[in-house]
Amino acid sequence: MFSDFLSNLAIDNADEISKRYGEVTASLNKRFRDTESKTLNSLRVGSIGRYTAIKGISDLDMLYIMPKGLWNEYKDNKQYQLLSDTKDAIKCRYPRTKVFVDRLVVCVQYTNFHIEVQPVFEQDDGSFKYPDSYNGGAWKITKPREEIKAISDSDVQTNGNLRRLCKMARAWKNKHGVGIGGLLIDTLAYNFLKSTTDYDNKSYGYYGFMSRDFFEYLMNQPNQDYYAALGSNQRVRVKKKFQRKAKKAYDLCVKAIGAGDTNAAYDKWKKVYGRPFPNRPTTSNDTATFSEQTWRNTEQFIEDMFVIDIRHNMTIDCDISQNGFRENSLSYFLRNKFRLHREKELKFYIKDHDIKGDYSIYWKVLNRGEIAKQRDMIRGEIFSDSGSERNYETTDFRGEHIVECYAVKNGVVVAKDRIDVPIA
Repeated sequence: MFSDFLSNLAIDNADEISKRYGEVTASLNKRFRDTESKTLNSLRVGSIGRYTAIKGISDLDMLYIMPKGLWNEYKDNKQYQLLSDTKDAIKCRYPRTKVFVDRLVVCVQYTNFHIEVQPVFEQDDGSFKYPDSYNGGAWKITKPREEIKAISDSDVQTNGNLRRLCKMARAWKNKHGVGIGGLLIDTLAYNFLKSTTDYDNKSYGYYGFMSRDFFEYLMNQPNQDYYAALGSNQRVRVKKKFQRKAKKAYDLCVKAIGAGDTNAAYDKWKKVYGRPFPNRPTTSNDTATFSEQTWRNTEQFIEDMFVIDIRHNMTIDCDISQNGFRENSLSYFLRNKFRLHREKELKFYIKDHDIKGDYSIYWKVLNRGEIAKQRDMIRGEIFSDSGSERNYETTDFRGEHIVECYAVKNGVVVAKDRIDVPIA
């Protein structure tokens, strides 16, 4: 199961990504060195450079190493000028590509992914000075080579398990809408495997146990604002607490492990890792059941419509009312383990988020249970928000009901949340 799972997570557009990296590198080499090289003087960093990225990655990072002779031209509060010159060099060669300065980087926007280019000056110790154009400008230090070396060395020491765990954790955050950065994921996975020798020599057959123990490690982490990044020890910020969702993943892992190697285990692991986890084998009983099915399976999946790369946090909630009078929020009902009764009005809305810029909202309402099937009303279609960032529903019949909300930016789902609606 887990071997197939990791295969499903493999990046499927590596050639296109390499092509775009080469184009950007060539444009900068032409401007600053008068060469046409597509590989020299650039460094892939971030998850793509640490080899922990998965299919659907949309946020690619690149350093362009500036000629040392140009340092005097930019050193005196010319951070924005350096970023602007970098932008102009790319735009000159590729005028139809969307290119813009975004404080620390130059963003080059393509379909379904973008490259964030950071022009840097290499220091004698192998670190890099990069420009921060905010509030008058400043020069800061980054040490990606130390992070790449740390993850590479540890991956060898753990039989390849570190990078695979990093990729599995990304599937989890995409499934459950955990707005956690890639460097923090890799740092947490690195710290976890450093804390135990249990998985130094294990392989795919133990990945269920490794998943359980990793999420237990996450749920027991103390609340803190930042971690020391693997290798570089530079601060990596915690955008939002992840412990509660890690506890949910731990509980799901326990149930999945309990299913052993049965076909039911596939479905249970899917609840942890989402659609990239392989489907359970089809049996003759499944075929017979499908032929007798009287309800339409109308459920749609956001993965079939957009690339998934969760980078932001979003929380939805719901106001409950009846006959025009507000009773309480759905989160209050769920905390107190109350079930809703019929004929109540529900107003779902986005409670908070940390997404900047333009984005679009989509909703999904899914009904589960025998009554939904009897009425042929499982729904599950994905539809656009009307512009109010709200969705109105009513409690019509008994069962488990699910509402999901997705934020889409530049063709990529960057945030999502889900809320369960139990109706008595």
